[in-house]
Amino acid sequence: MPSFTKILVFIVSCFSFVIIHAQDKPVDTIAKPEKSVTRHSIKIDGKPVNYTATAGTLLLKNEKDEAIAVFGYTAYTKDGETDLTKRPVTFSYNGGPGSSSMWLHMGIIGPRRIVVNDPNFNAPPPYKLEDNNFSILDVTDIVMIDPVGTGFSQATGKAKNKDFWGVDQDCKSVSQFIKQYVTDNDRWNSPKYLLGESYGTMRSAAVVNYLQQNMGMAMNGVVLVSNVLELRSLTFKQGDDISYMFYIPSYAAVAWYHNKLANKPANLEAFLKEVRQFASGDYAAALVKGDLLPAADKDRIIDKLNQYTGISKEYWKKADLRINIMQFNQELLRNEHQTVGRLDSRYKGFNQNLLSENANYDPQDAAISPPFVAAFMNYYFTELKFPKNPNYKVSAGENAGFDWDWKHSKNEGWGPSPTNTAVDLAQAMTENPNLRILVMNGYFDLATPFYASEYTFDHMGLEPALKANVKFTYYEAGHMMYIHEPSAKAFKKDVGEFIGGTGK
Repeated sequence: MPSFTKILVFIVSCFSFVIIHAQDKPVDTIAKPEKSVTRHSIKIDGKPVNYTATAGTLLLKNEKDEAIAVFGYTAYTKDGETDLTKRPVTFSYNGGPGSSSMWLHMGIIGPRRIVVNDPNFNAPPPYKLEDNNFSILDVTDIVMIDPVGTGFSQATGKAKNKDFWGVDQDCKSVSQFIKQYVTDNDRWNSPKYLLGESYGTMRSAAVVNYLQQNMGMAMNGVVLVSNVLELRSLTFKQGDDISYMFYIPSYAAVAWYHNKLANKPANLEAFLKEVRQFASGDYAAALVKGDLLPAADKDRIIDKLNQYTGISKEYWKKADLRINIMQFNQELLRNEHQTVGRLDSRYKGFNQNLLSENANYDPQDAAISPPFVAAFMNYYFTELKFPKNPNYKVSAGENAGFDWDWKHSKNEGWGPSPTNTAVDLAQAMTENPNLRILVMNGYFDLATPFYASEYTFDHMGLEPALKANVKFTYYEAGHMMYIHEPSAKAFKKDVGEFIGGTGK
C-alpha cells in the first residue's frame, strides 16, 4: 500500500489540478448594470423644478454586440416634459485624465451642491449640502458620466480597464456611452450638449467630432470649462518657450489678487490686457533670442516681469526669464511661509520647506477634497439610494496600473507630437457650421491658463463666420470657478443663456 504521505501528495496534486483548470475555463464575467430611480423637487431662481434622478450603470457594448464595460452615470430629467425635441440634454464629465464627474456634479451642475469655505480650508465634518440654485436643470436635462476606471465604471467581459485609458480609447468609449444613452432614452431628436472640465475639454473636442463623423450625431453646443486642447501649452519643455509665454498673464492675475504688485492697478481686466500684449510681444521676442538676447534687453524684460508678477528681479535673473508653475507657486508667498494653489491660486497654505524650489502640494486641492468626497458619498447612497458600495473611485489612479496613452490619431505624422484635439474641434465646426462653443476661464487658474486657451482658438484656422460661434467668459476665480459663489451665479447665467440661445 502506498504510504500516507504519498496519498496526501496525490490528493493535493489533484485538487490543485482542478483549481488551475477551473480557472482556465471561460467564466461569465459580465457585470450586471444597476439602477436607482428617485424623485425630487427643487427651486431654481424661485421656480419649482420637479425631476427624476437615475443613478446607475449602463452596460456598454461594442460594434460586435459584446459587453465591454459598465458605465456609471447619474441622470437628472425634468418631470412633465412631453416633447423631448424641445428639451435639451447635456452630457457632463470632469477631466484628469482619470477623474470622476463628482466635482462638477456636486459643485455646480447637479441639483444639490456642497458648500465650502471658499477660499479657505474647511473644518472637519459635518459638511453642508444644499439645494443648488445654480444648477442648469431648469434649462436642460443632465447626464453626469464617470469614464471607465472612475466611479463605478469598469471594464467587463473580455475587456480590461487599460483598454479605455487613452485619448482615442476614451473618446470612443464616451461616445459609445452617449449614443447608447440617447438611444435607450429616446433622445436622438433632442438638442444635445457636451460640458467638460479641464481634460474633459480635450475629451469634448474629440468626442464632438467622433460622434459627428462616426455616429451621425451632431451636437448643438459644447461648453469648455477651464479649457486645454493642446497639451504643449502646459508642459514647460526645455527648448520650447511657449508655456512660459502663456503663463505670464496668469502669474500677473495671481500677484494682483495677493497684493504683490508695487503699484496694483485698480482694474484687473485692463491690467491683464496690458500683460497679454507684453507676453506675446517683448517677452516672446526675448525668449526667441535665447542666449543671443543682449544684457540690456534682458534687464529691461526682467524689470517688466518683476512689475507684472511680483517675483523679485533676482529670481527672474537666476531663472533666465523662465519660471514654471510650481516654482511660481512656491516663490510668490515664500517670505510669508506660504504657497499658493495650482488649481485655484486664491488658495494659500503653509509652506513647510522654505528652501524648496517647487510647491509640493496644492492648497486648493487639500482644502476642498474632503468636503466634496464626503458630501458626494453621503448623497449618492442616501438621497439617491444607490446600493452601498465602497468601491466608488474618485480617481482612476486608485486602480493598479493606471497609465494614460497620450497618442491621438489626429496628430499622427513624423515623430511624436504633443496631444492636440483642437484639430478635432476645428473639423467638427467646419462640418457643422451651426455648432456653438462656450469657453469658460478662471483668471486665477494656473492649471489651464486663460491666455493659452485664447491662443489655441486664435490658431485653429477657423473662418471668421465659424470663429463667431465661439464665446469666451471670464471669472475672478480658479479652475473650479463655481466654488466661488459670485462666479457660480455667473456660470449658471452664462451656461443657461448659451443653451437657451442655441437649442432653438
